[in-house]
Amino acid sequence: MREGMALAWQPQEEGLRQILNLLKESQSPDTATQRAVQQKLEELNKYSDFNNYLIFVLTKLKSEDEPTRSLSGLILKNNVKAHFHKFPPEVAEFIKSECLDSVGDPSPLIRATVGILITTIAYKGELTNWTELLPRLCQMLDSEDYNVCEGAFGALQKICEDSAEVLDSEALDRPLNILIPKFLQFFKHSSPKIRSHAIACVNQFIISRTQILMMHIDQFLENLFHLASDEDPEVRKNVCRALVMLLEVRMDRLIPHMHSIIEYMLMRTQDSDDGVALEGCEFWLSLAEQPICKDALTPHLPRLIPVLVRGMKYSEIDIILLKGDVEDDEMIPDREEDIKPRFHKSKTHSQKHMDDNVEEDADSEDGLDDDNSLSDWNLRKCSAAALDVLANVLHEELLPVLLPILKETLFHQDWEIKESGILALGAIAEGCMNGMVPHLPELVPYLITCLNDKKALVRSITCWTLSRYSHWIVGQPHDMFLKPLMTELLKRVLDPNKRVQEAACSAFATLEEEACTELVPYLAFILETLVFAFNKYQHKNLLILYDAIGTLADSVGHHLNKQEYINLLMPPLIQKWNVLKDDDKDLFPLLECLSSVATALQSGFLPYCEPVFKRCVSLVEQTLNQNMANAAHPDQFEAPDKDFMIVALDLLSGLAEGLNGHMEQLVLSSNIMQLLFQCMQDPIPEVRQSSFALLGDLSKACFQHVNPCISDFMPILGQNLNPEFISVCNNATWAIGEISVKLGNSCSDMKPYVPMVLNQLVVIINKPNTPKTLLENTAITIGRLGYVCPEEVAPMLQQFIRPWCASLRNIRDNEEKDSAFRGICSMIGVNPGGVVQDFIFFCDAVASWVSPKADLKQMFYEIFHGFKNQVGEANWKRFSEQLPAPLKERLLANYGV
Repeated sequence: MREGMALAWQPQEEGLRQILNLLKESQSPDTATQRAVQQKLEELNKYSDFNNYLIFVLTKLKSEDEPTRSLSGLILKNNVKAHFHKFPPEVAEFIKSECLDSVGDPSPLIRATVGILITTIAYKGELTNWTELLPRLCQMLDSEDYNVCEGAFGALQKICEDSAEVLDSEALDRPLNILIPKFLQFFKHSSPKIRSHAIACVNQFIISRTQILMMHIDQFLENLFHLASDEDPEVRKNVCRALVMLLEVRMDRLIPHMHSIIEYMLMRTQDSDDGVALEGCEFWLSLAEQPICKDALTPHLPRLIPVLVRGMKYSEIDIILLKGDVEDDEMIPDREEDIKPRFHKSKTHSQKHMDDNVEEDADSEDGLDDDNSLSDWNLRKCSAAALDVLANVLHEELLPVLLPILKETLFHQDWEIKESGILALGAIAEGCMNGMVPHLPELVPYLITCLNDKKALVRSITCWTLSRYSHWIVGQPHDMFLKPLMTELLKRVLDPNKRVQEAACSAFATLEEEACTELVPYLAFILETLVFAFNKYQHKNLLILYDAIGTLADSVGHHLNKQEYINLLMPPLIQKWNVLKDDDKDLFPLLECLSSVATALQSGFLPYCEPVFKRCVSLVEQTLNQNMANAAHPDQFEAPDKDFMIVALDLLSGLAEGLNGHMEQLVLSSNIMQLLFQCMQDPIPEVRQSSFALLGDLSKACFQHVNPCISDFMPILGQNLNPEFISVCNNATWAIGEISVKLGNSCSDMKPYVPMVLNQLVVIINKPNTPKTLLENTAITIGRLGYVCPEEVAPMLQQFIRPWCASLRNIRDNEEKDSAFRGICSMIGVNPGGVVQDFIFFCDAVASWVSPKADLKQMFYEIFHGFKNQVGEANWKRFSEQLPAPLKERLLANYGV
């Protein structure tokens, strides 16, 4: 039958010539030619046998050069991907049979192309219809002809990568039960290419713990160990990959061999082939996540740590690609493709805590990302990341091995080695901080001198490493470290090298977060430098500069509101604001920056607020209109990028927070409330998140404009109390609290809405593993609802009082905490029985107040004494003996009980 089909179709000379011309033209670098070729291909797709010609060129036309034949196969692959289901049955059959006949083509390029074509057809759901595919490929593995065996394995490897799940399904009668034992036989094949394919095929099924592989796990391991010192780098790479995955999945089987596996991985991490060394290095990252890490690694540390530090050295190739010998490049404009897309992080409302001194920094890997224009992940980054995670597991135990290495590398004459030592010092900052403290008084001044090193790559890594120790630096007397560091770091912000500028700006932003208001005395100097950088920076670093300015505003707050600072800072920001068009993504970081600046400057931002407010409202409106147009006519209008709307909503929040009552006129003369109503119902969670933040801020700033809309807004807020979307739920909860406080004592206004929200808030506060911020905001809002409508909320007191007290005991005294506790006191007045069983938690929460307002303190006093009188002296004594001593003392000192 197949013979007949193959004979039935033959290409026509003219058609073949046309297609060959097209394939030749498509290799031209000229874009106009490329476009014409694309158009022609689209037209040819209308002919049912066009795809027959393509497969014919790939598999039969040996007179043509291989790149042309391969290209024909790749065009066919794209057609299969786009519309295989529309191929006439006889064309589909012809293509499949030709593929199977050409799996063993003598040319590696053609074999690989046929393999790609086969897996694409299989992936399009054809594995179930193409019943002979797997048996035929499996049979070819046993062929004496190397080309056939290798081609079949190449195709099988691609199918295993693309269709792993289907291969283990009932629908196909679990072909893996035959394939996996078959693959294992080839681990010892004489050809390295075949050995490599065989491991790569099996590796696809480790993470999913495929049953048949788990049954053969011992044979798999035995074969892997047999290949441990294979001469072929691809084989060694695949052995490393397998062991890294097995750590996660079958640690039980690796433990007996762990000593030799670690020895093996130590060799691989130093492999002469960089690709193998990188795969080997991944092992330490995975091992760090395993409970046995500490015990297994400790004996090997004296050999492992030097290997990791050596791996951190820039390779010669890195230095060439990074233009490490080019020192001054600040005049060279950036290429657009080097600028990474930025993602806006929407606004979330959160509380300040008693113990807030250090924020968790999500971007602690910044220094490992110092060469983001390069290959994204390399041995240097992997080695540094491994040292970082191991420091977090082993802490000070790392230092006896590492310190002598640091002494040698940090002061080395050879700049590449010195640079790797500085990177290592930064990598351990988080995990070994306590052990490093005695050495920092000597190391920090040395690092500050390295900021003046003649090599740009040394200057840039030093910026990062210093930022990793900034928490310690800020805690010492300023004259010792902070002042000299700031002076030098600000010089680096103006460095003639772009990579150094970027590193210095990022490091300075970290320093700002740590130092906060400690920076106030130096504000003039800092602002002069940052503003000078505005005129100096190319495109990419400007975006980082916005971030440094925004962080400065967040850190020093209202201290920025001085006329001399405003005169320095605002003109360059507004100049950029005027230049950027509404569809330019550079608006994102600029708007984020302005949001922080507006909140910090408060009334100082008044001269700029009207144009900023109007443009933000217009950005929101344009996005909503474009969204409606796209929904109605998707073929005519593109969907908008909603980030423009999110960033604009967040800047409006910043304005409301900074300008407070001054917002009233702006809101009055705009349609922002109607737009907000639409944004609150957007399907994208980040849009809703920012909308609710703005609603809360507008409720605080100009409630008279929110009040008329409450009956529309409240049901939407109630529907968004879904903890699956943490940040949306958090901001909706906070906004409900702000609205209820503003309604104050007019319980009749709030009463209809309590049933819409209360039950869900009680569910959230009792839900295990709820994030701290959400718990705190939920507790505050329940308290505020009780403050306005005690009669409605108090009956549920017993269901939430314990988690309520637990979540508010750690937050600092502030207005939100004040209104929430007034609410709890009012509810206890209505339903004292609701708090009896958990009274000890209430005592603990009240004791967390440092200085409550006099009338609130009086409420606490009355509740304590009311209870004491109710239960009688003897019972109260018995109760108070259960209290921890410090709590007992505080209650006695403050409330006389």
